[in-house]
Amino acid sequence: MFTGLVEELGKVISINKTREGANLTVSCKKVLKSVNIGDSIATNGVCLTVIDFSDSSFTANIMNESLNVSTLGNLKIGNLVNLEKSLTLQSFLGGHLVTGDVDCQGKIISIIDDGFAKKYTIEIPNDFMKYVVYKGRITLDGASLTVASLTESTLVVSLIPHTQKSITLGYKKIGDFINVETDLIGKHLEKLLLSKEKKSEKTNSKISKNFLAENGFF
Repeated sequence: MFTGLVEELGKVISINKTREGANLTVSCKKVLKSVNIGDSIATNGVCLTVIDFSDSSFTANIMNESLNVSTLGNLKIGNLVNLEKSLTLQSFLGGHLVTGDVDCQGKIISIIDDGFAKKYTIEIPNDFMKYVVYKGRITLDGASLTVASLTESTLVVSLIPHTQKSITLGYKKIGDFINVETDLIGKHLEKLLLSKEKKSEKTNSKISKNFLAENGFF
């Protein structure tokens, strides 16, 4: 589990893809503090397991599922990646609860200046927009950000100059893709409501999703 607070920008120094997946090596510093084999490091929002490390880098396997869903398969030597080590019970939770399981890829379709900040418009698949709420949190390349506005298929986040320099989004351009993880709580609520709806249909209960909506619960 992570917080979405990026600790540092790492740099890809090696990526070797095979039929079985890929091996990724990233140069970094902060996340290597007290690191051990088997630790988890969110890399552009994808939870990866450390299989080897040195004083200046770590190596992790990337399974095919992660390569297919995320942008990690498109990484090249020299690319910057957001890094965050998994949280502990003593960690400062300044972002929100992030699993490191990417839902989909988003596409940057607009970047505009807004005073000293920049607004980024991200297009994501409609199936995942239902988990995005105005002023809620969204995880982009592992960074926890606030949704400034949204439409049926896009969301907007705003970055101050400090954040622009601290995460990968600040270095991206229109047309680039980015990893997206939506809010875990929304997914659990959806499953719970759908499960209750199916159960109520089987038991002929009058309490249904439509009944709750009509009485102001949605």
